[in-house]
Amino acid sequence: MNTEDFKKYLKERYEDQINWYDKKSIWNQKKYLRFQWTVIVLSVITPVLVAIVPEATRWPAVVISALVAIGTTSLKTFKYQENWINYRTTCETLRKEIYFYTAGVGEYRDIDERESLFVERVESLTSRENTMWLTTHRPKEGEGKSKN
Repeated sequence: MNTEDFKKYLKERYEDQINWYDKKSIWNQKKYLRFQWTVIVLSVITPVLVAIVPEATRWPAVVISALVAIGTTSLKTFKYQENWINYRTTCETLRKEIYFYTAGVGEYRDIDERESLFVERVESLTSRENTMWLTTHRPKEGEGKSKN
């Protein structure tokens, strides 16, 4: 791989992938924390409402309980925490790769085609993350299937 192609790869693919994983990691972290804190706070409020005046707070307690159920189900369904961790791990692993390449350590030591190896490793990392995403989001055996 020539120098010009490698620079183009770094700019158009490598940096783009790092930015994408970084942004998605941050977005999923924020979603996860918002849902999690909402579920925690609403879960604490419900028994307090019921204990104050059971008759007057019955419907608000029912509504809050429903919101807790929706929030908890959303966390499990949309897997914000898993996405956050997977995307952050991939992003940081990609960032680390350029340092290994630059320093000529690890698999980059004593090799002539360092640029090609770098591209192979970056593409392998992104491919692995895609596989992890599919595994994380694929319904488990028996989930989502009707049993006739």
